Amino acid sequence: MGHWGFSYIGCIWLLMLILPNLAWTRCKPQGYSAEGESRVLLAMERSGEVCVSLFSVCFSDYDLRPFSPWFFWLTGSFLLMLMYEAWWIRYFCSGRTLADFYGSFWGIPVAGASLLVLAFLLLAIYGRVLWLGLSAILLGIGHIGIHLRHRRSLSS
Repeated sequence: MGHWGFSYIGCIWLLMLILPNLAWTRCKPQGYSAEGESRVLLAMERSGEVCVSLFSVCFSDYDLRPFSPWFFWLTGSFLLMLMYEAWWIRYFCSGRTLADFYGSFWGIPVAGASLLVLAFLLLAIYGRVLWLGLSAILLGIGHIGIHLRHRRSLSS
């Protein structure tokens, strides 16, 4: 269920999440609008964001420990976070269109939402912290759902 305590790994993951998002606030895609987003999905996304932020740094179970097969979950999570950073680099180097923002990356649909959710889900599995796993699922339903709706509106 988790052991209370600060996690430097969780803090690193949060920094990898927050820093490009802060840059995004100055480099939003051309024509971006949050109007018409589902209130239910938005509430799930916001709740998931708060809980993921809290539970990723408040449980020490994610920090490095002696090697075991569980380490592969952390490795997978880290690789997904690196892919998330690579997706942001591609976005910032692109024309910053809505198609760039909601597009796929290395075959992963709506990668800007999917990669980080999967990374935090794998981090929860590695740390065996149910609360982070449930929070990542809540975030995923809201965040991925919103991105899929926006992407669908591009093709109509």
